[in-house]
Amino acid sequence: MTRTFFKSLLATLASIRLTVFLLVLSILMVFAATLDQVHLGVWGVQEKYFHSFFVLTRIAGTPYSVPVFPGGYLLGGVLLANLLAAHCTRFRLAWKNCGIWLTHIGLILLLIGEGVSGLWQRDSQMRLDVGQTKHYAESFRETELAVADTTDPRYDEVVAIPSVWVEERAEIQHPRLPFTLRATAYYPNAMLRMRNATTDAPAPVATLGDGTEITVQPAPVTYKPNESNWPTAFIEIRGTDGLIGTVLVSSLLVSPQAFAYQGRTWQVSLRAKRDYFPVAITLLKFTHDVYPGTSIPKDFASTIRLRSDDGREDRQVRIYMNSPLRFAGRAFYQAGYDNNDRTSVLQVVRNPAWTVPYAACGLIALGLAVQFLIHLLGFARRRATATAAAAQPKAS
Repeated sequence: MTRTFFKSLLATLASIRLTVFLLVLSILMVFAATLDQVHLGVWGVQEKYFHSFFVLTRIAGTPYSVPVFPGGYLLGGVLLANLLAAHCTRFRLAWKNCGIWLTHIGLILLLIGEGVSGLWQRDSQMRLDVGQTKHYAESFRETELAVADTTDPRYDEVVAIPSVWVEERAEIQHPRLPFTLRATAYYPNAMLRMRNATTDAPAPVATLGDGTEITVQPAPVTYKPNESNWPTAFIEIRGTDGLIGTVLVSSLLVSPQAFAYQGRTWQVSLRAKRDYFPVAITLLKFTHDVYPGTSIPKDFASTIRLRSDDGREDRQVRIYMNSPLRFAGRAFYQAGYDNNDRTSVLQVVRNPAWTVPYAACGLIALGLAVQFLIHLLGFARRRATATAAAAQPKAS
């Protein structure tokens, strides 16, 4: 009974009808995602359609969401199972099929590589002024709550807290902090305005820092590529002896919010999530060329000094368009610049499967070429045999 069930399941998974059905669903998903990109933007569409098992939609008037369509992970996983099952049931190991095997192995690698990239790839950005040194990049979309002990003038001791704790308004405790934090309000996007004598705004929520002089105006979340969201929150700080105060933190605020507690000085800020790496990068020179008579960029490049923490690397590298620096498991691309031509913008990509698509495409191309040659040689042999047979004299 069990053996019959598994045979039936394997035959269903290997069905060519299932392949066609999955490909049609994939086309429909890409079409819907393309239309929805106007509302969600590139990143939102990736998260909703391609980097999910199900496409969810929210029930009007409720906080609940229901699945309405299979997502990219589910379709890709079933396509992978379909391909493997087809090999188990229909294809046999033979020289005449080696091109098909190579092509399908390439397709399998391509599916696996996309899954790994979707789960573990991280994109961030590094802005460097000429002469500036950094050993971290900042996320495009994610934020974190940073609490720094700035008492010692030689260094800051920083505790970084994921923003999901702020969004969920959970109580935050950490062994290195002598107090707890909790968000009393969180806004995914907000604008800040200075409070003045003529403002009829309500009393300020913040009791410490710049927030006592600022009003918060919630704004709708934007998905346009040329616009940014400015996450903002009010953070309540409590010590062992009661409430210390409430501070306003926002990615719009340049300076952290400072306060004193137990004889130490502290700073709190909501900043872009940082990706630290074991190398210090200093921008030595930035060049920017345009096409003659226009302002259209022709080439821009950054000359940097790279120094690893272990002292093994200390060299100059030129990063320019289509020529990234690869180091410490990351790729540093020349992504842009500021108008003053003294600020370079590098995009930092951490993708453990970045070589997989190259290998997969190489195997697919090799498999197609091998299979073509096998059929070509077979056709040539059959034609030669037929020609030889036709040339032989017929017995009278």
